[in-house]
Amino acid sequence: MMKDGLSASAKRVQKALDEFNLPLEVIELPGSTRTAADAAQSIGCGIGQIVKSLVFKGKRSEKPVLVVASGINRVSETKVEGLLDEPLGKADADFVREHTGFVIGGVPPIGHPEKLLTIIDEDLFLYSEIWAAAGTPNAVFRLTPEDLLRMTVGKVHDIRQ
Repeated sequence: MMKDGLSASAKRVQKALDEFNLPLEVIELPGSTRTAADAAQSIGCGIGQIVKSLVFKGKRSEKPVLVVASGINRVSETKVEGLLDEPLGKADADFVREHTGFVIGGVPPIGHPEKLLTIIDEDLFLYSEIWAAAGTPNAVFRLTPEDLLRMTVGKVHDIRQ
């Protein structure tokens, strides 16, 4: 199901999607999807339907933590820290690329070189259809919250600020 014409990063995400045997397809849009508002405008959906993939770094463990949130929500780092029992630090661009294989602004919730501890915003389950980044600032794919949970094996929590 590999699509010709996709950028290398978007093809990596499509390959990861194909491994789940779900009919999900990466598309590249002419407009930017770097921010949730940009993505919603380019796709024609609500900001809440945009999946933000945010990478943090555990301050003690220095392990990556992927927080997947609804585009309309701000993430409460305090709530996430409470779930991890570890303070969070900021992940710089090099850390994000090293652990996800993607650049900030295009980080998908799947397709990383290593399994990431993933926390999913429960508010994403308010929608029947959501959209996630697919490896570049203008690549996305449509999925359901249930697909997201299955693919990431994340833990669903209230992480809204």
